[in-house]
Amino acid sequence: MIFYVERAVFFVLALVALGLELWALFDCVRHKASAFEATGKRTKTFWLALTGGATFVGVISLLGSGGGLFGTIGLFGLAAVVAASVYLADVRPAVKDAGRGGSRNTGPYGPW
Repeated sequence: MIFYVERAVFFVLALVALGLELWALFDCVRHKASAFEATGKRTKTFWLALTGGATFVGVISLLGSGGGLFGTIGLFGLAAVVAASVYLADVRPAVKDAGRGGSRNTGPYGPW
């Protein structure tokens, strides 16, 4: 009984992690390369490779959590979630602001 509950928990965690990694990858794809350079972050190619690799590890982890061929990959899965989280928490806000040319909080006479 506990075995099936454990499998279900690992599957749900792997699904959530994969969603986070896919969000980071698709967000990285939609921003311009110049926005990454303008903010002083690493290049778009670097972040695409990192989030793409994280998504790949997430897919393997999801397949393994259901008792598949690969099993759980533990530390690599954790590193993949950390890489996607760093992109979403640090790089995404900076690139998003650089891509639109400033802050949204502007009134008729300037920022407020």
